[in-house]
Amino acid sequence: MCAYVLVAEDEPNQAALIGRFLARENHAFLLVGDGRSALDEVRRRRPDLLILDLMLPGVDGWDVCRALRADHTDLPVLVISARASADDKLLGFDLGADDYLVKPYDPRELMARARALLRRSGAGGPPAAPLLRVGDLEADPVRHEVRVAGRPVACTPAEFRILSVLAAEPGRVFSRAQVLDRAYGQDGFITERTVDVHVRNLRRKLEVDPAAPAYLLTVYGVGYKLVDGSGGAR
Repeated sequence: MCAYVLVAEDEPNQAALIGRFLARENHAFLLVGDGRSALDEVRRRRPDLLILDLMLPGVDGWDVCRALRADHTDLPVLVISARASADDKLLGFDLGADDYLVKPYDPRELMARARALLRRSGAGGPPAAPLLRVGDLEADPVRHEVRVAGRPVACTPAEFRILSVLAAEPGRVFSRAQVLDRAYGQDGFITERTVDVHVRNLRRKLEVDPAAPAYLLTVYGVGYKLVDGSGGAR
């Protein structure tokens, strides 16, 4: 599961459409059709995001926002509404909405805005991956940056994936099949020969002498390993 999203929308077709798009992105979600149910669910089980229609029966979306902020909750709220005036939008933000999307909308835009709110709040995904260090080689999975002794090294996404696999367990020997499995999963279009090509390109970028590598070593008949660079070629 990526996140738990509460959807407060009283129009069944719209609610079902939002649910389908959330399911595609592996989010857990609950659909409710009125504001009171939305407030009860927030207080019962804090969601990661609330997608909130303003024109709800009973307790409307305006009052839901007021109540949430009176509770001092920082729950991200994405308002969806047919009310398109600047005054309506400003009121929504004043009441604590984090984003405001006017109906009719493209569901893909809705999901893009939902992803942005989840990302800003730190919800909806795994913790940020730690910096990988092997000697004076660093691979930063968050920034997708590689440095050797402080020198930036430009890597392609494929090279970075392979380097990250090896850097996660320095000194361990990985067969080509193991590298493929960890870097690409079940992608049948990637071959073991691809690993050799990327390793060769990585050596050109990382090593002082690619012909006598100090970091990315070949263990003949087995595969590859990444070491701290202090021992020279093996």
